[in-house]
Formats: sequence, structure tokens, C-alpha cells
Amino acid sequence: MNKDKATGALLMVISVVVILAYLIILWYPPIAAKAALTLLKLTGSIAVLAIFAIIGWIGYTLVTTPPPKPIEEIEKELEKELKEIEKETKEESQKQANP
Repeated sequence: MNKDKATGALLMVISVVVILAYLIILWYPPIAAKAALTLLKLTGSIAVLAIFAIIGWIGYTLVTTPPPKPIEEIEKELEKELKEIEKETKEESQKQANP
């Protein structure tokens, strides 16, 4: 078994164990009476933190990323480069025609 398959199998086993432990803590009466509310608070907190961490990261990315160049500026640069290439091509063809 290669490393990726072994890692995948381990992740699957861990997921099943965590799911079972979560459900037992949440629904098994002797444990649920003491830990269910704490577990639900923990789950809700993690979910809210994860969602708003992602939203914050998106906001940070939007703030720190420079805006793209306007299309007009890009078109001007492309036209300039195209003219330079055409000029170089003409010069090369003239050099080849007149050795």
C-alpha cells in the first residue's frame, strides 16, 4: 500500500471514530447529561470561528491585493509590443532580402 492510500485510510478511520465519539457524547444519556451542552457550544464556536476566519481571510486578500490594470492600459501595452514585433520582423526580413 502506497503512502497516499495509507494516509487516506487513516483519515477515514479517524473520521469514523470522531463521528462515533461525537454522537455518543451527544446522545448517550449518562454522558449526554454532562457533556452535550458543552459539545454543542464547542461545535458552534468552531463553526462560527471557521466561517468568519475564512471571511476575514477573503477581506484581507481583497485589501492587500492591488487592483488590476484597466483594460485600456493593457490594450495600449499590447499594441506597443505588437508594433515592436512587427518592426523587428520587417527589419529581419529586410536583412535576409539584402545580405
